Amino acid sequence: MATSKWKKVKMALGNGMCLHVPRVAGDSMPSNSLAPRSSESVSPMGRSSNCRQSTPTHSLASPRVSKTGSRSSKRTCAICLTTMKAGNGAAIFTAECAHSFHFQCITSNVKHGNQVCPICRAKWKEIPFQNTNSDCSRPRTNSVGFSPDDPWMTIVQRMPPPRTNTTRQIASLFHAPEPASYDDDEVLDLQPHATERNTLNDAASVHGCTDKLEVKTYPEVSAVPRSVSHDHFSVLVHVKAPLSIATQNNSRIQAALPSLNQPSRAPVDLVTVLDVSGSMAGTKLGLLKRAMGFVIQNLGPSDRLSVISFSSTARRLFPLCRMTDSGRQQALQAVNALTSNGGTNIAEGLRKGAKVLVDRKLKNPVASIILLSDGQDTYTFNGPSSARPQIGYQSLLPVSIDCNNQSEMQQIPVHTFGFGADHDAVTMHTISDASGGTFSFIETEITIQDAFAQCIGGLLSVVVQDLQVEVRCIHPSLQLGSIKAGSYQASITERARLGSIYFGDLYAEEERDFLVTLNIPVHEFGGDMPLLKVKSVYKHPITKETITLAGESEVQIQRPDRVVGEQVVSLEVDRQRNRFRAAEAMSEARVAAERGDLSGAVSMLDNCNRMVSESASARAGDQLCASLCAELKEMQDRMASRRIYEASGRAYVLSGLSSHSWQRATARGNSVDMGSAVQSYQTPSMMDMVSRSQTLILGAPPSQRTLRPAHSFPVRSPQPLPSPPPPG
Repeated sequence: MATSKWKKVKMALGNGMCLHVPRVAGDSMPSNSLAPRSSESVSPMGRSSNCRQSTPTHSLASPRVSKTGSRSSKRTCAICLTTMKAGNGAAIFTAECAHSFHFQCITSNVKHGNQVCPICRAKWKEIPFQNTNSDCSRPRTNSVGFSPDDPWMTIVQRMPPPRTNTTRQIASLFHAPEPASYDDDEVLDLQPHATERNTLNDAASVHGCTDKLEVKTYPEVSAVPRSVSHDHFSVLVHVKAPLSIATQNNSRIQAALPSLNQPSRAPVDLVTVLDVSGSMAGTKLGLLKRAMGFVIQNLGPSDRLSVISFSSTARRLFPLCRMTDSGRQQALQAVNALTSNGGTNIAEGLRKGAKVLVDRKLKNPVASIILLSDGQDTYTFNGPSSARPQIGYQSLLPVSIDCNNQSEMQQIPVHTFGFGADHDAVTMHTISDASGGTFSFIETEITIQDAFAQCIGGLLSVVVQDLQVEVRCIHPSLQLGSIKAGSYQASITERARLGSIYFGDLYAEEERDFLVTLNIPVHEFGGDMPLLKVKSVYKHPITKETITLAGESEVQIQRPDRVVGEQVVSLEVDRQRNRFRAAEAMSEARVAAERGDLSGAVSMLDNCNRMVSESASARAGDQLCASLCAELKEMQDRMASRRIYEASGRAYVLSGLSSHSWQRATARGNSVDMGSAVQSYQTPSMMDMVSRSQTLILGAPPSQRTLRPAHSFPVRSPQPLPSPPPPG
């Protein structure tokens, strides 16, 4: 009997609540279970109320009541899951559909206009009403096991009650028809808030303060005999973004310098596009809600958020709203009210998400879209995703989102998150790559929050925008051979003497490396030979000031009659060659795997692994090379069979390609011990936000919730493949 009750509680919680529920041995729950569901989750109510609010569930299904639900509803309240017994001030309300609830619980459930039975979804003609100052007779937190000092409850208790005169009431958001144009974004707040004084990178201030881009150059070797020509001489250009603005200001204060009167960081316009199809039911949806709660709580009053949910169709839950105290509260309520049903229409969700940013009247300096899905899009293109032309989804992206856009419109990256074994990795990677975003593979559902945390840790620390780097030949006889910059736009003009690379936005302390090859001719005279001059142009995200760095980085080599001793190759150049070599091997191996040649794909990865491990930088103990070798080995393991490749190998490889081609951290694979990780692409801001996520314990132990950062890929122990999710 105890086990049966525990199963019912799990089913009710899993379908709508942001909780981690431990499994019971032998416990299982069919996807089509008709057991009673609670459409509520933890709501951020103020201190004056212990009630939780709910919004109507949109479902086309006719009302159905299972026998289990009927029996259960007579003994327990389907809202608070506690025994229904009249007396001691606890009144019972029986609806016209014959289901009963605690009067205090149901009045909280319907106070925003919800007239649907939480059990059978029947629409009521009469609903209970109570004074808004009343409290629920039983604290809702106790029924789900939250202690008063739980970190989430600390956040909930800090939230003030919603203002009665606000124009963004949840009821109106869910019931009002969507406008034809999404130009109803909330007015920007141009005054900096004290709460936005972000302390993400305080520890970095001990390294000094700089508010300028750092540019370094490394020639392949320092000297080339003047009588020798070199057709593929490599020069590495290394670019590093400055510290976060908050850290810069803190450093100025410590140095007794005037502090800048400006916000601590650039405000963000963020749109999250969330899959709520039928396959997201249960724990998946609960963990997604919790992850969104973390995002909402870490946005500042000048940041704006809009949420799009999609299944068979897409719906904007609310327009771009500033995340003030009341804005956060209403956003949390809207997210907590999400329910799962229907199919998967990624394209429609993406269209509406893009429309929110394209139609907005006002713009924050930084804008981005986060797209999460666990399924295949069954509404846009037919056939398996691996066989679809990549141009298909690129055609769905507005001009302002396409990273090849050359107009003056603000470019909008889409950071995609593929969730589970059945998501459409090819589609998600195509969307992110076409927009300049990243693709993360969330293999384990408990790492959703950490993956989101890493992403917003970067978005909330943008210090450089529209970065363009130029390299120009100095010596009249030099010509550029090629520029290797991964997925970034690179061009060579002026008779192969000028090259330019567009990098866009950089997070605080983020790094970019690209290789330039030169055709070096015979030098008639000895001495130093000038090769390249590097120029950087970018915008400050807050002041919009254009900053130009020119003449500070020049590359030259010596041209003696002969070079004495063995030439030492620059380890910086060698390690970046290994990165490009590994990325190319991953891409070629994926092509081979898609055409069914898994053994050939494994062989490509193994050959690359051997080359990298034998390189000069690897022999010198370079950590990037060591992690590249571990990553290549992991990919081989995930190509051991067609079944393993389809379940996780394809997504793992595509996420790795996304990370290396954009030189930006992505989440992928299983969670591992973060303490031994080599975090080559993770910035301090990202690491701090992930640490916040893992410190905020909301159910799962920290050891089970660690996000695998880029370039940390220990050999994966064999694990059984997950069971296929429900259709949708």
